[in-house]
Amino acid sequence: MATSTSTARTRTRTALGTTAVAFTAALVLAACSGGGGSGHASPSGPAKAGQGTRVTVTETEYALKLSRSSFTPGTYTFVSDNHGKITHALSIDGPGVEDAKTRNIDSGQQATLTVTLKKGTYDLYCPVDGHKQLGMDKHITVG
Repeated sequence: MATSTSTARTRTRTALGTTAVAFTAALVLAACSGGGGSGHASPSGPAKAGQGTRVTVTETEYALKLSRSSFTPGTYTFVSDNHGKITHALSIDGPGVEDAKTRNIDSGQQATLTVTLKKGTYDLYCPVDGHKQLGMDKHITVG
C-alpha cells in the first residue's frame, strides 16, 4: 500500500510540474506576442515602426494638430504627442486602413503608428470615449 501511495504522489507531482511548465510557456508566449498597445500598426502592408514620412500629431483637450497638411500615397509614421492633461490616443481609418490605433497615451507621453496610405480620404481621431465628438477629429486627403 505504501508503494501505491508513493506512486500516486509521484504522478501528482509530475502532473503539477508539467502543468506549471505549460502555464509558464503560455504566459511567455502571450507576453511576446505583442498584442494590445504596441502602438505600431500596418493594416495595409508590411510597414515597420520608424519607416516612412514622420508626421507629428499634437493632441490636446480637444484638438488634433498635424505637422503637415499635404499627403501623397506612401508610408507614414504618425507620432502622437499628448500635450493635454488627460489620456488620449490616435486612430486612423480610410482606404486599406481600418481602426489602426496607438495605445492610450498619458499626458506628456508619445506613441507611434506606422501605416501605408493610399489615395483617398482618411479620418484621424482620438478613440478615447467622447473625444472625437468633442473635436479630436481630422480628415486628411491623400492625393
